[in-house]
Amino acid sequence: MGFLLPATGKPFDPETDIPDLAGKVILVTGANTGIGKATVVALAVHQPERIYLAARDAEKAAGAIKDVEAAVPGACISFLELDLASLASVRSAARRVISEVKRLDILVCNAGIMAAPPGLTVDGYELQFQTNHLGHALLIKLLLPTLLHTAEAPDSDVRVICQSSLGFQIAPMGGIRFDSLKTTQEDLSVLPDSFGTYYRYGQSKLANILTAAELAKRYPQITAVSVHPGIVDTQLLPNYLRNKWIRLVMTRSTSLKTPMEGAYNQLWTATAPKDHLVNGEFYEAVGVLGVDSCYSKSEKLAAQLWDWTMKELEAYETDM
Repeated sequence: MGFLLPATGKPFDPETDIPDLAGKVILVTGANTGIGKATVVALAVHQPERIYLAARDAEKAAGAIKDVEAAVPGACISFLELDLASLASVRSAARRVISEVKRLDILVCNAGIMAAPPGLTVDGYELQFQTNHLGHALLIKLLLPTLLHTAEAPDSDVRVICQSSLGFQIAPMGGIRFDSLKTTQEDLSVLPDSFGTYYRYGQSKLANILTAAELAKRYPQITAVSVHPGIVDTQLLPNYLRNKWIRLVMTRSTSLKTPMEGAYNQLWTATAPKDHLVNGEFYEAVGVLGVDSCYSKSEKLAAQLWDWTMKELEAYETDM
């Protein structure tokens, strides 16, 4: 099952480089397919106490769990219903985890959408921003007491991994358009061929980087980082390639990774020795400190996003 990445970066084989995970509880979002499913398979080999496979669709999740159990007999995999485009669903998922386990060692915020058409969630936020950032932010917020409790245990090593992308570099001017996050932000579609969707995607991926950085700053007992998986052949790719200019660049300069190869960076950041990581940083595959921008390194913007996000999510703290 292990493969060595041909790309630059640290050599990594999940079979031999992931340590024993006995006793650990892990949650992976968007885990019924693609990179998320590959992440679950690779982690399950090392026998954690439990892995929550979080996904929207119960039927697809059941198929994924069947595949994982076939690849890793005896793996303890639990389906967790989670729709990041519904904050009520996120709260329900968090409630269940809190009721079932007393620890959470690794939270992989893997799920996301890419280059989606303009839209609003049921909660009234721009679709990509809520799915990629706000839903995960609520999950982190509600599970934070459990993560911090786990971090207090002897020899603990709590990780939060935020799946980002080099697409953060195409965030709109200012980085995060706070004034219009409760709209479809169609005003960003100022270029032909629906390029506005990439601005909205870039904004959400920038938010993932800033969230990990601010989480690490406020709670240094947790190792929180963001990652770029590379360009991976998953079900999201067709959306990304809709723009003819994006297709031109991609086909000329990029070789696609398999989902397992795309999982390597978040697997490495989730399991490598803690002293191999810089808390709060953004990593390209595998294990290489990533490029940055004036927005991704802005402590002011990170704090502004954190404060805005926590205020928006206040109503979902109750009755936990």
